[in-house]
Amino acid sequence: MPNPRRAIPSVERLLQAPGGAALAARYRREHVVETTRAVLGDVRRAAADGGGVPPDDEILDRVRTRLETGSSARLRRVVNATGVVLHTNLGRAPLAEEAIAALVEAARNGVNLELDLASGRRGDRDALLADDLRALTGAEASVVVNNNAAAVLLVLDTLARGREVVVSRGELIEIGGAFRMPDIMARSGAHLREVGTTNRTHADDYRAAIGPDTALLLKVHTSNYRIVGFTAAVDLPELVAIGRAAGLPVVEDLGSGALVDLTAWGLPREPVVRERVATGADLVTFSGDKLLGGPQAGIIVGRRELVGRLASNPLRRALRPDKLTIAALGATLRLYRESPDLAAALPTLRLLARPLAELEAVGRMAAPLVAARLGDGYRVEVVAADGEVGSGAVPVVPLPSRALAIDHPDVPADRIAARFRAARPPVIGRVHDGRFLLDLRAVFDARELAVDLG
Repeated sequence: MPNPRRAIPSVERLLQAPGGAALAARYRREHVVETTRAVLGDVRRAAADGGGVPPDDEILDRVRTRLETGSSARLRRVVNATGVVLHTNLGRAPLAEEAIAALVEAARNGVNLELDLASGRRGDRDALLADDLRALTGAEASVVVNNNAAAVLLVLDTLARGREVVVSRGELIEIGGAFRMPDIMARSGAHLREVGTTNRTHADDYRAAIGPDTALLLKVHTSNYRIVGFTAAVDLPELVAIGRAAGLPVVEDLGSGALVDLTAWGLPREPVVRERVATGADLVTFSGDKLLGGPQAGIIVGRRELVGRLASNPLRRALRPDKLTIAALGATLRLYRESPDLAAALPTLRLLARPLAELEAVGRMAAPLVAARLGDGYRVEVVAADGEVGSGAVPVVPLPSRALAIDHPDVPADRIAARFRAARPPVIGRVHDGRFLLDLRAVFDARELAVDLG
């Protein structure tokens, strides 16, 4: 019998056909050739297993489909219906419109990233943010790196390399992705001197640990968990007093980095950066993309002399943010200084402070739209739900919300979840008590949930 693989066309024959020529005109020729070879490889394997060789037009259709699929953006917009406002896996804080505009402007054009326009000489990118951070935090100086873990790394590498850092065992946290702060701290070359126990640490534990090799006292805000019950911890004022008496700087890793008191919007209280600086912390580190509501960044504020040492560390160059981060962060900080209505200006704050009545209204509008997309047999109803701030902020305080609960007598919740993840755009919810929930906390328009479910 004739070998069916002899009927497989060559790459050149396919590219010379009208359909192939059109693809070569739309995409880079090398990319089309590579994709065509991959498709022909599939055809060759199928023919070896007894399958037929499809016509050239059908092969070109497969090439076209693969090229179109491959050219779609890897980073895609999704609808956050998880109930977690600052979801690390979904990119954390949504940016304000002013921050987006500043980012686009910086992306499109040359900018004065490190140019002093007055003198024409080289400038300092941190100077672009210094005035705003000084005004918002009360600190003497600041430096910005690419995330808060990098901020801690830079501080310890600069101030404590080869020396001891005293920290409570109850504050040695693990952050997202199984990264543990002790491991990050160890990379700095500092030696951790753990004091106290998991649930109880006293002032005398710090005093007893201080010795000639001690470089600083470190306090870590346990933003992603709480220990309750038989507990004791040394608060910042007492730790500052211990540090002053020993002539040691006190550094606080504040994590979520609230710049304002969230209780003004009916939200649980988180430590405010300005208050920690005023209490006497020599350096405070915090994130830009959590409660602050800006882009990913690690911000360090504090005493001018210490910040100057951080800025001169060669490691800082490896950790510095780019122009896009600085543009978005700068615009976000100016909103904090200038906006008369922060909740309206900052999407993160607006999402966190939305009233339940508003979520109910969105749910009532969305329920019939979603039911129509799902088809027969599905039940969709608005139910009470508990969400959370996310990214480690106020972890033990639920955020009351409303959600669409979706179920079907013959379709398990995980299959419903998968169907929504495959939608255009994908909708990310959660499974709870056997039902699939679409939390409405981060959904402003009911039509966002009326997606194509295939």
